[in-house]
Amino acid sequence: MNAVDLASLLCSRLCHDLMSPVGALNNGVELLADEQDPEMRERCIDLLAESARTSANKLKFFRLAFGAAGGFGDAIDTGEARAALEGLFGSDGRHELGWMVGDAKLSKGATKLLLNLALIGGDALVRGGRLDVGAETGAMGLEIVIRAEGPRIVVDQGIREMLVSGREDAVEPRSAGAWLAHSLAAEAGGTIQLSQPSDTVLMIGATLPAQG
Repeated sequence: MNAVDLASLLCSRLCHDLMSPVGALNNGVELLADEQDPEMRERCIDLLAESARTSANKLKFFRLAFGAAGGFGDAIDTGEARAALEGLFGSDGRHELGWMVGDAKLSKGATKLLLNLALIGGDALVRGGRLDVGAETGAMGLEIVIRAEGPRIVVDQGIREMLVSGREDAVEPRSAGAWLAHSLAAEAGGTIQLSQPSDTVLMIGATLPAQG
């Protein structure tokens, strides 16, 4: 897959995820322009604030997970990754986020890999639940573990296959992050593993060998 194709797929995913909060912003502005009741106007303002916050959180996450992450240098503070993930999943009341990342900084590639795997885990929690994100660098390299647990886990088979095989001919907007994760791991000489399908628990692991 060339860079243009990947960029197009990631843009499609981004547009899909932003459609709802941006649409709510538009609706809120229209309602506010016509509404005269003070109580209803306050509710419109609350809607606008929530939609703006959701849009900003999604953009912050996708900037780190998909973008060039300009301004961060070769390594990214893991606190930035945690804040981006909390903005996406930790503030909606449906997800509980656990963060167990020991490194103060990770390379851009490792950060993107971690966030894309976490995104897959979070998206799998269709009815909410707990998302645990762990990473630790040891003598053998970096190990990443994502655990999603909830009343219902749904992972598209295409995403599963994309994480393991990285088939370029089957990439879609919803699986572009999985393809990116596979590519990042493969370029670093690492691997990704998934647990067997389950209705309540999903485990994703990635291992990147020590460099140099």
